[in-house]
Amino acid sequence: MELGALEQRLGYTFDDQTLLRRAMSHRSWVAESDEVTSNERLEFLGDAVLGWVIADLVYRRFADLAEGALTDLRKSVVNATALAEVAVEMRLGDHLLLGRGEDAAGGRQKVSILSDAIEAVFGAVYLDGGSAAAFDLIERLFLSRLEDAVGTLDRLDFKSTLQELTAQRGLESPDYDVSSTGPDHDKSFTARVLVGGELVGEGTGRSKKAAEQAAAGDAFARLTADPG
Repeated sequence: MELGALEQRLGYTFDDQTLLRRAMSHRSWVAESDEVTSNERLEFLGDAVLGWVIADLVYRRFADLAEGALTDLRKSVVNATALAEVAVEMRLGDHLLLGRGEDAAGGRQKVSILSDAIEAVFGAVYLDGGSAAAFDLIERLFLSRLEDAVGTLDRLDFKSTLQELTAQRGLESPDYDVSSTGPDHDKSFTARVLVGGELVGEGTGRSKKAAEQAAAGDAFARLTADPG
């Protein structure tokens, strides 16, 4: 498998090419081939490396933002949709090793597969070139996205992000329960979000929509802090 073009787009050349090949190896490929290792362990490592780099970038580059805004800014790029967009730009789909069934089912365009693969690449770069190489790659791919996202922090759609997360994990869709207090001219709304009947987040706001978004943001933070 020729990976030179992918290395050029990434701006990184591997000393150990087997690491990049493994990053491209989906479990469906491993099930149908002689290879014994998929990209899942690299994806686990890359997820941690990505989280560290993005946290470092938002802390150092956006010193005027409060903690809550820093968290929101990190979430704007550390999610499956944003990662898949980066993967599409790198044309990772062209290089994925997929089983026949997964390939026929459009696996090269699936958000979950692409986002996992780009995280696996980060893990591979970390192992091959160390923390500095991984940092440089992630900064190059995400800094402009972070800068663009700063101006839209007040419009982040946490409900969509939470919906995507629950679908990715095979969970039921989020269900929102909203109540209000106060007179009509000065109402305060409280939202509770449940997944599979279990309370996973709460939030308040001056409107029903704002309360639901706050609850979804709380739920997303809780669920991503607990991968189980």
